[in-house]
Amino acid sequence: MPRAAIIIPARFASSRFPGKPLAVLKGASGQARTLLERTIMAGRRVDGISSIHVATDDRRIAAEAERLGAAVVMTAESCRNGTERVAEAVATLGLDAEIFINLQGDAPLTPPWFVSDVLAAMIVNPEAQVATPVLRCDAEALENFMADRKAGRVGATTVVTNTLGNAMYFSKEVIPYTDGRSVVDGVVPVFHHVGLYAYRREALNAYAGFQPMPLEKLEGLEQLRFLEMGWPIKAVEVEARGHSFWELNNPQDVPLIESYLARMGVD
Repeated sequence: MPRAAIIIPARFASSRFPGKPLAVLKGASGQARTLLERTIMAGRRVDGISSIHVATDDRRIAAEAERLGAAVVMTAESCRNGTERVAEAVATLGLDAEIFINLQGDAPLTPPWFVSDVLAAMIVNPEAQVATPVLRCDAEALENFMADRKAGRVGATTVVTNTLGNAMYFSKEVIPYTDGRSVVDGVVPVFHHVGLYAYRREALNAYAGFQPMPLEKLEGLEQLRFLEMGWPIKAVEVEARGHSFWELNNPQDVPLIESYLARMGVD
């Protein structure tokens, strides 16, 4: 098993949800925990991880991470996205892991097997430099996507893949176009991109050496820089196993995620 480290990039300045990592989410019994705490908890549930660090540029977030007993690495305010922040954190810490996991700070519902499945795919495919999980939507998840679009909110991300199992494109729009149908030929044809990445060191170093690309800037999606650079991203299909998944993208997502925590009995 290769050495793998988790980095949780977390910033305070968010245009859609300022201070998001410190937003409070209530669990099944009413237990209030910050988004950052729930994300750290998600990381700690993953087996075989050599270390977990919170990478931030904000002392308020650092103080919360330290309160929770998490290691912190301070990174520059100039980091434009989580991948750049992870790359800086890895360089600053001098981590000797073979694979680095970017566990986004807005995904408290990430089950441990999403991370484990991506790590397993990197082992089976040693040529893969970047991998990310994709989850086939159920009808409820697709309705959540459509509700965001109808309300004019920029929310979660969808992805289309090719026959090699690599991502072709990621978008904040719902792709592929389904004419509003949630089921086509017996299946939901839309895949939810889970904002979690596994990188090898070479990919992180290459990414940090490039400026943001046109599609990356248009969509506001950091992973598109890899595709525009010509670096394939392995899309690893994961199973929900009855687990509800959604990211905290907007303040309106708080009650939805709290309802999922209650449904799953997670405190």
